[in-house]
Amino acid sequence: MNEQPTYFSRNRPISLEHHWLPFTPNRDFRADPRLIARAEGMYYYTPDDRPVLDMSGALWCSHLGHGRKEIGQAIAEQFPVLDYAPSFGFGHTISFELADRLSAILPDGLGHILFTNSGSESCDTAIKVAYAYHHARGQSGRKKIIGRQKGYHGVGFGGLSAGGITANRTAFGSWLPADHLRHTHLPEKNAFTRGLPEHGVELAEELAELIAFHDASTVAAVVVEPVIGAGGVYLPPKGYLKRLREICDQAGVLLILDEVITGFGRLGSPFASQEFDVTPDILTMAKGLTAATVPMGAVAVADSVHDEIMARGPEGGVELLHGYTYSAHPLACAASIACLDVYERENLLTRASGPVGDALGDALFSLRDLPEVVDIRHYGFIGAVEFRPGEKPGKRGQAIFKACWKEGLMVRALGDIIAVSPPLVIEQDQVGEFAEKFRRAVETTLA
Repeated sequence: MNEQPTYFSRNRPISLEHHWLPFTPNRDFRADPRLIARAEGMYYYTPDDRPVLDMSGALWCSHLGHGRKEIGQAIAEQFPVLDYAPSFGFGHTISFELADRLSAILPDGLGHILFTNSGSESCDTAIKVAYAYHHARGQSGRKKIIGRQKGYHGVGFGGLSAGGITANRTAFGSWLPADHLRHTHLPEKNAFTRGLPEHGVELAEELAELIAFHDASTVAAVVVEPVIGAGGVYLPPKGYLKRLREICDQAGVLLILDEVITGFGRLGSPFASQEFDVTPDILTMAKGLTAATVPMGAVAVADSVHDEIMARGPEGGVELLHGYTYSAHPLACAASIACLDVYERENLLTRASGPVGDALGDALFSLRDLPEVVDIRHYGFIGAVEFRPGEKPGKRGQAIFKACWKEGLMVRALGDIIAVSPPLVIEQDQVGEFAEKFRRAVETTLA
């Protein structure tokens, strides 16, 4: 039996036994760990100081790369001023400042912000706001949520119910009444399409059928990601999201767009809602909100939804019985404002629509000749290379993921799909480095 090496954190020896890693095959990890000791710019560094190019933006979230000094400074300066204040019955000035800043870049009409601590909390919050809205209108029977196959909306019981990745809820169940639209992946028609697929808008008509089947008076909201992320990086067909919007309007159903991944410049606009010209009733965000420097999420609510809940609230009483201890934490607010400053100063919220975004697409499609590649998808700063499953689904993708790590490349393995979502600050030479290392990793794995 091979003896495990000794690992250190801040010069102290550590064990790998006690931290139960999320969404990780822990037994496999402990046998061959992928440890990160520090990060700077576009790179992570292992304990032996080997650089690893971050092509996944960590978990779709490190929009500004790593170690931005201005963000660290903003957090450090906020701490002695106000380290924490409650948001239940009180307010602190920096949270209102952040809400003002966000409302300026959000789609028009989404003027009211609830703060959370993660994308999962944001999705659950959005669903509760939808329930509260219908309750205020005397339609408390509207509890059904319609999600989409392959959709991911976090790990809370609301998001888990709305989500369409079956394995994620197998052990836990679906606790909210929910149904799911078919996913829009049509490889026989749309494989190797650059940008939005031409085919599949007709799949939106299934929403009208589902609403009619369940009776519109029982349906509260439709919850979809503009671009399916963790389910495989699937782009919406042209016109698909607009058609969902129209059907929701006709049925009095709220549309919730989960922009936890797509928000803050991932596709070339501040939000995918703007990129695709579809305004939801409720929009969830996290990740790029603080560029992953401090945990934070938020939910933007349409003025019409907010006003209805306010108008029907008890006189002098709480209108929405919901919130979290750490909602609008002052340090997270400081981090977010600093991120917004960088986004604005460096024009990063639209950078994905420019030459570097195009270069990423070129790099991805240059990989089409690799063995077992069955599809490539790309838009802005998000993309995927899909491989034909081997003897066991997911095994090939996991092997490529591990080979990429050995080559000095961080990517996401989603079954047999390798996803990339680099920080918005990626440069063209790093795009080339990705393509070279990825090709080498695949050819080594599938030789």
